[in-house]
Amino acid sequence: MAQDTDGTVVVSLPDRDDAEELADQLLEQGYEPCLVHRDMLAGEDDAEDADWVIEVRTGPHGGPAVFDEPHLAALAEDYGGFAAVQ
Repeated sequence: MAQDTDGTVVVSLPDRDDAEELADQLLEQGYEPCLVHRDMLAGEDDAEDADWVIEVRTGPHGGPAVFDEPHLAALAEDYGGFAAVQ
């Protein structure tokens, strides 16, 4: 069964500085657009608990970032976060 996705991977980290650092690393590796913003995840009811999110749409190969989700998830784990296909 095919998944209905635009290929975007969302990397969620608890710390803003870490999110900005990882976004810079991803840009250097050829990922884009690597937009960093704050986002509340489903089930969260306190703005203080909102994570910093990096939206990655395109991988260095020019295709959807979803193809690199395992790599992005491993990087996110190094910063205490996670990655998910949007």
